[in-house]
Amino acid sequence: MFNGKNILITGGTGTFGKQFVKYISANYKANKIIIFSRDEFKQYEMARAFKDIPHLRFFIGDVRDRERLNRAFYGVDYVVHAAASKQVVAAEYNPFEAIKTNILGAENVIEAAIDAGVKKVVALSTDKAANPINLYGATKLASDKLFVAGNAYAGGRVTRFSVVRYGNVLGSRGSVLPLFLEQKAAGKITITNRQMTRFWITIEKAIELVIKAFEEMEGGEIFVPKIPSISMEEFAKIIAPDCKIEDIGIRPGEKMHEVMIPSDDARHTLEYDDHYRIMPEFMNWLTNKKNATGKKLPEGFCYSSDNNSEKMDADYLRKIAAEVEQKLKEMAK
Repeated sequence: MFNGKNILITGGTGTFGKQFVKYISANYKANKIIIFSRDEFKQYEMARAFKDIPHLRFFIGDVRDRERLNRAFYGVDYVVHAAASKQVVAAEYNPFEAIKTNILGAENVIEAAIDAGVKKVVALSTDKAANPINLYGATKLASDKLFVAGNAYAGGRVTRFSVVRYGNVLGSRGSVLPLFLEQKAAGKITITNRQMTRFWITIEKAIELVIKAFEEMEGGEIFVPKIPSISMEEFAKIIAPDCKIEDIGIRPGEKMHEVMIPSDDARHTLEYDDHYRIMPEFMNWLTNKKNATGKKLPEGFCYSSDNNSEKMDADYLRKIAAEVEQKLKEMAK
């Protein structure tokens, strides 16, 4: 599907963007892969690291700037919308900035994609968008709603939008794993609450889900992977079994447990072997709707990190932690 095509990634200098570029370059023969982001130094660093990929392009811009998006999307076939203001505490203290990037930025991406004739857009979301209690989650829920409705807004035009929602990415920038590994050297791990649980996904699985969404989307679906969860106390003990654990209290906007499919959404969610699809309650933009092959969920189903049957494998977590620790050591040289 991506051979000979132009692919653009908003917020493409982040963890996902870098790994997505590697994946596409290794598995497809894209015409161009375009990184759209606002930090010129991160683009400079990425250009140096990816100098062997000749079809990689860089475009300075902000999703808040509609005119810049119009220019960047010209001739683009597929867009991954990864740009976001995603720090929970930062969003609580800077709410207007989070709204401008996560909600108004989403609107700009939708408008620009439709006007430019982009074929498909997949927006990255978060478990915090389900039953949100913090501003970050609320802005991402609004963003998800905008992307689903964007299909109707496109009318008879070619552009289709879908969303991929997943949990914390192991080892990503700003995640707790690198923090715990840094604290490990001092002999003490700080966690906000021992009983708190979280969903976890590898960057490889996140990319695979995005590819699946591009391949199978009709527009308006929210793709949710089946992934493991674990309590923060167990997580810390696996990463640093000899360290003391200190409780520091829940931060502003934090939940004890995350939800990816609330029970109210489960009524129109379909289950597949490795993921769920929250289907839009109306799909009037489809003229030839495919027969859904997924299985309906039982009454009252809720996909939450505390009731998840799939638990994080300790040996696998140690393996990932060792890889991240090695990368941190190399970066420190």
